[in-house]
Amino acid sequence: MFPRVTIGVCVRNSEKFIGDAIGSIMAQDFPLNRIKLVFVDDGSEDRTLSVIKDYVEKMDLAVEVIHTPWKGLGNARNLVIANSVGEYILWVDGDMVLSPDFLSKLVRFMEENPKASVAKGRQSLVPASNLLGTIEAYSRASGRMVDYQSKKGEFKAVGTGGALYRIRAVRQVGGFDDKLRGYNEDWDVEVRMRKAGWTFHTVNASFCDYERYGLTWRLLWQRYWLRGYQTRYFLQKNRGMIKHYRNIPPAAFLSGLLSSFSLFKITKERTVFLIPFLSMLKMIAWYVGFIRS
Repeated sequence: MFPRVTIGVCVRNSEKFIGDAIGSIMAQDFPLNRIKLVFVDDGSEDRTLSVIKDYVEKMDLAVEVIHTPWKGLGNARNLVIANSVGEYILWVDGDMVLSPDFLSKLVRFMEENPKASVAKGRQSLVPASNLLGTIEAYSRASGRMVDYQSKKGEFKAVGTGGALYRIRAVRQVGGFDDKLRGYNEDWDVEVRMRKAGWTFHTVNASFCDYERYGLTWRLLWQRYWLRGYQTRYFLQKNRGMIKHYRNIPPAAFLSGLLSSFSLFKITKERTVFLIPFLSMLKMIAWYVGFIRS
């Protein structure tokens, strides 16, 4: 018997992409009658909510749609937990596409590993619609090629997108922090789950993220500036989780260079050697935002 699973989709202003995300959910090879789908629209100012409702009318599975004024990701994820069923929650971002066997692979892993609190898929190394998007996809994929049970892994966020969470583990540590409205709400709950003795893992199931649509330099800068800006409260709660000597731009360049060699062995794409320059730029944006906060 397949366990029951909740799929949580927390979105804001995702009208251009949400249809693809929903399509990949509906294409899963996991039994739909064992899934509850919970959407939380966090104050969208575009047609995201209308698009979701159009799809919901055609779905043959349990669905719940929640709409709130903007309260942030911590609150949105707690709403999914409060309305969840079963033992697991799969978090799917509004601009994410999953492979058809994604959910079944992650559930199988969690069923076989009762101490695991999170099982995360792997970002697909598929070129995006422009060069910048491709380099960013490769860069983010390389950043997740880590053993989360290692000492190094203790200082790396697994992240919610494309990750299956054990509901009991999240509830044990009190859920997400409502004050974390933007980034790091996932890292914060991971820190608490790790302290409670839970483990974190990656599984060979692939997903594509927002980069596949292409990126502009302005959008990239804005994303990492905002990450830096919104990290202040997280670090006040979790001191020492970011080692600044590893993140300053020169260190980011060196780390990106090492990642380039590893990725070249896999992809044979010379474009991966642009990653060091991208890594340095992203950390400059991050620190400008962090200092600004």
